[in-house]
Amino acid sequence: MAIKKVGVLGCGLMGSGIAQVAAQAGYDVVVREVEQKFIDKGLGGIQKSLGKFVEKGKMAQADMDATLLRLQGSTSLEALADCDIVIEAIIENAKLKRETYAELDKIVKPEAIFASNTSSLTITELSMATARPKQFVGLHFFNPVPLMKLVEVVRTILTTDESFNTAYEFAKSLGKDPVSCRDNSGFIVNRLLVPYILDAIRAYEEGVGSIEDIDKAMVLGCNYPMGPFQLLDFVGLDTTYYITHVMYEEYQEKRFASPPLLKRMVLAGRYGRKTNAGFYDYADGKVIGSFSGL
Repeated sequence: MAIKKVGVLGCGLMGSGIAQVAAQAGYDVVVREVEQKFIDKGLGGIQKSLGKFVEKGKMAQADMDATLLRLQGSTSLEALADCDIVIEAIIENAKLKRETYAELDKIVKPEAIFASNTSSLTITELSMATARPKQFVGLHFFNPVPLMKLVEVVRTILTTDESFNTAYEFAKSLGKDPVSCRDNSGFIVNRLLVPYILDAIRAYEEGVGSIEDIDKAMVLGCNYPMGPFQLLDFVGLDTTYYITHVMYEEYQEKRFASPPLLKRMVLAGRYGRKTNAGFYDYADGKVIGSFSGL
């Protein structure tokens, strides 16, 4: 099936990024949110993002204008009825996602593909809320979506070859470099990444090194673009904490279990950059100090 119109559920950080790259690639895009204020914020962010590309000479003003014309916001699920693919990027809450898919399944044309941007939940679980599990895939984009090249394309034991191949080629059409994944919690990246960053927290708890030195060691020793604590603050400690619970429930292995310090940081409201306090303290987006609560 040729994809011509794209629906995006959610206009937050990830949803707006997905909507942006789809519109940039020439697709007509409808992005749906529960309230108009979230649509306005998300579309405003897209305009700002595109504006930076124009300022840097990476996009012509005419292309930016054309991209924005291909974007439409709505608070109604009915606006997604004639989409060829609908990509869900709402909060990581399995119950809410299933309820949304069940409602959407009655509205969107039966031949359309459903995709989830979930980073931890199994695609099979979400697909069973619909009457189209054979047309259900995972499309896991990475933040920031307009800049990150990777998309994990996830197939379940029920996904047809046609649906998977269509989703895979769609990801390529967005200028991304997709990889094929089986439907396991965490897919490829988080299955390898989560134990690494949790071990970094444990190393700090055990006094192996300071936050700054652990980060510096991994950046300079492994040529990583940022250290594990910088990454945790960027992703969000609350998000990571939630993911650990989902993955531990799936695998029942200690390497996916949340260290005590991560729980305490989340309870204290130190979520990372989003709250200006995580393993580092921030002001105006710049590091001004680090956590010293042990």
